[in-house]
Amino acid sequence: MGTTGILSVEIAQARRLLASQAGSLCHFHLMNRIKFHVKKGDNVEVVSGNFRGSSGKILQVLPKKQRVLIEGVRIIKKHLRKSQDNPSGKIAEREGPIHISNVRLIEKAEKKDKKKETKTKKEKAKS
Repeated sequence: MGTTGILSVEIAQARRLLASQAGSLCHFHLMNRIKFHVKKGDNVEVVSGNFRGSSGKILQVLPKKQRVLIEGVRIIKKHLRKSQDNPSGKIAEREGPIHISNVRLIEKAEKKDKKKETKTKKEKAKS
């Protein structure tokens, strides 16, 4: 029983150390939520790597892997075997993930103000 107590203390110390040494790419919040410099819907440009110079809109952010899917960048072809959906087989094309450090923000996504929309709808309903 004595060794498990030591192990849990060491694990807690390691977690604190990792949280304090988190890189400039991401910032750790409470409950292990990771915040990045880009988010879904932002227009970004690829700064480095094989797809340098291409730009597009972010379709998805994968925080655990520190990667993003960008519209029209790194198209991957996946060969699908014959099935009921594809009787003759198919070559499906989709976007592949790119590391978030290779991406630069061009334009932020517009925020939608839900409070203003609900107020205007309520005012229109009253009149």
